[in-house]
Amino acid sequence: MPQSLLRNHVLKTLSSEDFTLLQPSMHQIELNIKAQLEVSYQPIKRVYFPEMGIASVVATMTGGRQSEVGIIGHDGMTGVAVILGQDKSPNETYIQVAGNGWILPVEALRSAIAESQSLRESLLRYAHAFLIQWSRTALVNGHSKIEERLARWLLMVQDRVEGNKIYLTHEFLATMLGAQRPGVTMALQMLEYRGLVHAKRGEITIIDRIGMIQLTHGAYGEEEQSHFSLASV
Repeated sequence: MPQSLLRNHVLKTLSSEDFTLLQPSMHQIELNIKAQLEVSYQPIKRVYFPEMGIASVVATMTGGRQSEVGIIGHDGMTGVAVILGQDKSPNETYIQVAGNGWILPVEALRSAIAESQSLRESLLRYAHAFLIQWSRTALVNGHSKIEERLARWLLMVQDRVEGNKIYLTHEFLATMLGAQRPGVTMALQMLEYRGLVHAKRGEITIIDRIGMIQLTHGAYGEEEQSHFSLASV
């Protein structure tokens, strides 16, 4: 596929020379729901560039408690640890919304980075943007109410999917937010009561995006929109 027709923002914005370094080793792949892209503390062998769909980066505490710390759609790529010179991550990465994208062996990525300083700089810019998202998520999780966190998360998912419908269960939402399922259910009911969303089993439709942004009280703000809201790209 020509670079100009790609949807993935990282690949699309590379120089033509840098894209040419990666292209021979890239292959298209279907990204099925719950497909595991990275296993915690295991060597990362492949990186993924979603065209459609969403991957979650999830941290796990002793005892099995989990919380999402990062979200990746057509804005980015997996393997930030590789970009930063590491071969493992303490977190898991798996698909939460099915889609498709491109897969690239890590060794091919490392060879291309070694050959091109501009490629390295481009990928480091993405890694920096991803770490901004990570730090914002930590801040929001520590200081925002659950309904504000839920609204922010739904907005960030909407930035990365086609249309206003998001197909997720309450149980999955609870994992993503690091919250108990009853609390997530109540927060979702509150959003629905305000006319911001419509929820039914396994499906959430965002009705009032502006109202959702206002509800977050700054939890979804400039950083999310400048780095990760790519509708205008």
